[in-house]
Amino acid sequence: MGSSKSKSSAMPSRRHTFFRSASSVAKAAPASTSTSTSTTAPAPVKAKATQTDKSGSPKPVERKRGTFTCAIDQGTTSSRFIIFDKSGTPVVSHQVEFEQLYPQSGWIEHDPYELLKSVNLCIERATEAFKEKGYCLEDIKAMGITNQRETTIVWDTVTGQPLYNAIVWSDTRTSRFVHELRKRDDADKLRELCGLPLSTYPSSVKLAWMLKHVPAVTAAHKAGRLSFGTVDTWLLYNLTGGAGKGVYVTDPSNASRTMFVNIKTLEYDEFLLDFFGVKGVNLPKIVPSSDPDEYGVIAEGALAGTRIAGCLGDQSAALVGQQAFSPGMAKNTYGTGCFLLYNTGTEPVISKNGLLTTVGYAFKGQKPVYALEGSIAVAGSAVKFLRDNLGMIKHSHEIGELAAKVENSGGVVFVTAFSGLFAPYWIDDAQGTIFGMTQFTTREHIARATIDAVCFQTRAILDAMGRDSGTALNALAVDGGMSNSDVCMQIQADILGLEIDRPQMRETTALGAAIAAGFAVNVWSSFDELKHINKDDRTTFWPKTTVASREQLYKNWQKAVDRSRAWVDNSAKDDDE
Repeated sequence: MGSSKSKSSAMPSRRHTFFRSASSVAKAAPASTSTSTSTTAPAPVKAKATQTDKSGSPKPVERKRGTFTCAIDQGTTSSRFIIFDKSGTPVVSHQVEFEQLYPQSGWIEHDPYELLKSVNLCIERATEAFKEKGYCLEDIKAMGITNQRETTIVWDTVTGQPLYNAIVWSDTRTSRFVHELRKRDDADKLRELCGLPLSTYPSSVKLAWMLKHVPAVTAAHKAGRLSFGTVDTWLLYNLTGGAGKGVYVTDPSNASRTMFVNIKTLEYDEFLLDFFGVKGVNLPKIVPSSDPDEYGVIAEGALAGTRIAGCLGDQSAALVGQQAFSPGMAKNTYGTGCFLLYNTGTEPVISKNGLLTTVGYAFKGQKPVYALEGSIAVAGSAVKFLRDNLGMIKHSHEIGELAAKVENSGGVVFVTAFSGLFAPYWIDDAQGTIFGMTQFTTREHIARATIDAVCFQTRAILDAMGRDSGTALNALAVDGGMSNSDVCMQIQADILGLEIDRPQMRETTALGAAIAAGFAVNVWSSFDELKHINKDDRTTFWPKTTVASREQLYKNWQKAVDRSRAWVDNSAKDDDE
């Protein structure tokens, strides 16, 4: 989780005026900052290149040669670009935070141009560092893309111009609309068709909201020139040339999060499109997650001509990056939200216990692999809330240090339902609530309760997965920002009563996208070749609590969840109706 300190966007003011109201700019989080890191990778071969000395005379320099892949990781609060060597070791990386827009309570938006700008800046800075370390850009064999899922972008098919800000996956403006959709007689067909429950989470309801409330979107739809895409599609379209030239595709792991796709056929479903009223919208072609041809090549910049060969939604990419290739393997990623995926093999399993059925990955020439997913809307974003809204900490990493000063939360339970509660509860009328505060309560207790909230929700998801799969996990692989904290991971082990397995290199989401790209161009040809990647120096956290103490704490959490319900009135009609 990055700092909120940032600089103003350099995008044209016309675009800012078009996309943002004055109130949204006033309430927006600061714009982008950037950081670079680099790791020296082995360089077995050197080749001579030519540079000039101060007099202008040519002089030979040694260039290190090797085989590399790279990945864009476009997340909810930042973008990063990482170049990996063949052993899966990051060689260089660059990260940029971008502006978060909050026009109204519950609304979360991103400027589509800002997303693209942040990605291009990351590529520029990382490739500069790569060359400075003596490597050759031509040795980068392919690029992968991984992205925040469900976030919805629309643009004019002819001009390529966005018609509205991106509506972010955790945005809850559609809660009343979802409440009305659930009353329809045919709503009970949805989960069996697409694997997802009706909620504010998927792209479908965000697109339907735009069609109803944004005149420019409505007009483009009527004119037959409205293009829809999740963030992967928007980036691919622009990186490969944009209007009139760009590739217009998505992969199954992203497409399966829209509620437009049949989870078994992985094709757009006419009933689903009709249910949400989006027929006539241009939709991207669904292609394999790993494919050497479908994603095109970079149109300009330092990596012009480089093939894009892999694309995965961020949580699917982390599943691949953790090498959870066999049924029964699972991973938990602690990012802005928290997402637990459990590999169920080549047949989709429709959850009976509040989980999502999603696509893990679908490499060309192989059967798609499915997963059960438990999605927690608020994880790292709760830490940012303590930092930015309440001023309890100056830096995100301080949350663990603060929580470690107390043995427990002192009876405080923080239900971090800023976007309602996702899996396995699906309570969209809940809001963030704190219970159990007394005069004894300190900021240390609230910090501890914030971490506990993520860990308790992970427990609820694991319990649901055990009921759906019939198998209980005995260990959990973790990654993401909050997993960097030993305190957080020990609390997670104590609440679950499970072994927590943390890799030394936690950039598993980007690694998964790089692996998808590498497979497409034969950097690797089998999963066996990956078995040694990121396996050294892993850290294990063992539970230190008793069963009785764990169960009592979890009972208190469940009681708090029940009491957080019904804070939002979804019975009233939309103000714009």
